[in-house]
Amino acid sequence: MLDAGISALLDAVGVRIDDRDKRLDNRDQLREILVTAVRMATDAAEGRADRLDLKIANSALTEMRDAYLVLGPHRGTRKVTIFGSARTQPDDPLYELTKQTAARLAADGWMIITGAGPGIMAAGLEGAGREHALGVSIRLPFESQANAFVDASRLVDMRYFFTRKLALMRESDAFIVMPGGFGTLDETFELLTLIQTGKATPVPVVMLGLGHGFWTAMQQFVDKMIEEGYVSDGDRRLYTVTNSVEEAVGNVLAFYRNFHSIRWVGERLVVRVQRGPTSEQLAAVSTEFASSTVDGRGISLTTPLGEEVVEGDHLELARVVLQLNRRAPGRLRVLIDAVNQW
Repeated sequence: MLDAGISALLDAVGVRIDDRDKRLDNRDQLREILVTAVRMATDAAEGRADRLDLKIANSALTEMRDAYLVLGPHRGTRKVTIFGSARTQPDDPLYELTKQTAARLAADGWMIITGAGPGIMAAGLEGAGREHALGVSIRLPFESQANAFVDASRLVDMRYFFTRKLALMRESDAFIVMPGGFGTLDETFELLTLIQTGKATPVPVVMLGLGHGFWTAMQQFVDKMIEEGYVSDGDRRLYTVTNSVEEAVGNVLAFYRNFHSIRWVGERLVVRVQRGPTSEQLAAVSTEFASSTVDGRGISLTTPLGEEVVEGDHLELARVVLQLNRRAPGRLRVLIDAVNQW
């Protein structure tokens, strides 16, 4: 009876079904969302979930939908998220450095996303200009409203940090990190963790400062983690530290010189590029990365794989495929750097 009711509800809102491929309107995913909601209702009725459990789930799903509605229309445009302290004052040199960086990227057609609060967040959106500014704010007792540099139509207001970080990290193609406090470091290390563990696609992560020692201290801490064996030496490749606007912007833009995106299809990693390699380039990079693959076969050219074809996933792009050792995230960054030389 419940299955019939869920199917009738999807029919009523116009989610069509196709016996050949139920993914055409994402009906399979929407059905699972509704099934989960029904199961939570059962849990609540039988005392396995209380009102707070339901409120958290409800708010999280609502905030995710709000983020998709605001940010989704801009998915065709490259975006960079800027993290940094809300306490940075407009007369602080770091504020001006952030403005300049955002302005340079906006001039290259990038959109800038920040948490929409004061400090570095305001600097990023001010530098971007309204046409290139997106905000994902968090409701805090001491930050009552978004800064003045983002339009309400391009602003998402959230209650939870975890949904906010999900929105920022899912929608961004690069990250600029300015000096900051617990919140900034929380965002930065979560981002690095997602890339390190393969939960997120590699992206440029640039830690930008003014040479006053903030990032030097962080690098010393990373050195200690490497010395103790808690992270690998290759994990240094996951980020770049600089004091230069030109180097920060150049690092972001160079990452997408040829590289477009990646996708896992089963155990195979597909790397999509704007321009495929020559036979000599492919042979060289395949030999270099053979030891980083599970099967030792290196890298080969491929046409779009089955799942990519079904979903029409960037079929126009050239692509190579390999079985990358998932415990080598730093090597994936090296591979991306290599394909950007083709």
